[in-house]
Amino acid sequence: MNEQRKGPTILVNSYSERWLRKGFPWVYPKEIVRGKAKPGKWVSVRSQGGALLGQGLFDRGWIAVRLMPEDLVETLEQAAALRRTVIDDSTTAYRLVHGENDGVPGVRVDIWGEYAVLALDSPSLAPLVPQLADWLIHSGRAKGVYLCYRPDPRDKSINADEVNPQPGLVGGIGTGEDIVVLERGVKVLVRPFEGPDVGLYADMRDVRSWMEPHWRGRRVLNTFAYTGVFSLVSAIHGAAQVSTVDLSGAVLDRARANFAVNGLNEEHFEFIAADTFKALDRWRRKGRKCDLVILDPPSFSRGSAGIFNVRKDYSRLVAGACRVLDHDGWLLCASNLGQVSPREFRKQVGEGFARSKVRGQEIHWATAAPDFPAAAWFPEGNYLKVGLWRILH
Repeated sequence: MNEQRKGPTILVNSYSERWLRKGFPWVYPKEIVRGKAKPGKWVSVRSQGGALLGQGLFDRGWIAVRLMPEDLVETLEQAAALRRTVIDDSTTAYRLVHGENDGVPGVRVDIWGEYAVLALDSPSLAPLVPQLADWLIHSGRAKGVYLCYRPDPRDKSINADEVNPQPGLVGGIGTGEDIVVLERGVKVLVRPFEGPDVGLYADMRDVRSWMEPHWRGRRVLNTFAYTGVFSLVSAIHGAAQVSTVDLSGAVLDRARANFAVNGLNEEHFEFIAADTFKALDRWRRKGRKCDLVILDPPSFSRGSAGIFNVRKDYSRLVAGACRVLDHDGWLLCASNLGQVSPREFRKQVGEGFARSKVRGQEIHWATAAPDFPAAAWFPEGNYLKVGLWRILH
């Protein structure tokens, strides 16, 4: 037991005990038999027989306790060791600490060049911030550390006024400008001061890498494109035509800037500020076709065509994409909603094929890049699903 973390004792039921002994890092409120604490306070978790199962930070959200490693710095160094193995000098944007999957529940650390973004799932984890920021700065992994909070939508109990420290710079020297990071040598502009969504989703890096030989000569339609990194990589690797669709004109401006910083003339490419469903329907009505469509939607979004829910609407999205694909076209589908299993995801895609009366052949399947590991002790960690299908009309 770490005496510096001494606090109230929480007794858990036998079901929770079994999972905690397997390495699962959460205690749910309904599993607590006795004991409570204030959010952000250290607690000792014990079985009803008195055995110590771990120490963690108490919360009043949908997760009651997140168990922390006995030696935080040692655990962080173990995480860093993996990244030294799987990340080379051609990439300066990656995940250094992947929460529960690296043994630090609720804590994610992303490296963006010389800066780090520390994202916490709950304000109850704030007591860890000084030690995390100190480790990042003094180990030379970042010259500036930004803090942000990314609470789960299921957590209704978080009050922004109670958050301390507040989001923003919590260590070192900051920046207020776009910075250039590298993904396999490709330049991408990011904003580490803007929180968790800085301008690049690094978990899709290996998917973009696998696709590199397959862009050449293809007409590419990238939907829900955000800052257009898939579009950018396809253009660099020889796509014949690249159309980039996103509802936000502001992020499309950032996509154009990504093209420019890589020496590509944006006038040779198409940027469309539109709702994806409406854009697909417009292409269908005009008879436009493409060879490869990318579908990587947010789990939930609101557009001019209504509310998009990935669990309810993905098959409709797939059907719309298939209607603008030429025979033998490719469809790249992704979902980062952890509550959707690979089986359910494939079913959604298959229903989309049926709706559009096409046949689909799965030719590649991927999960997150290796700096986003999925721990065997944490089933929820395998969140990203990416499939590539060949479409036959």
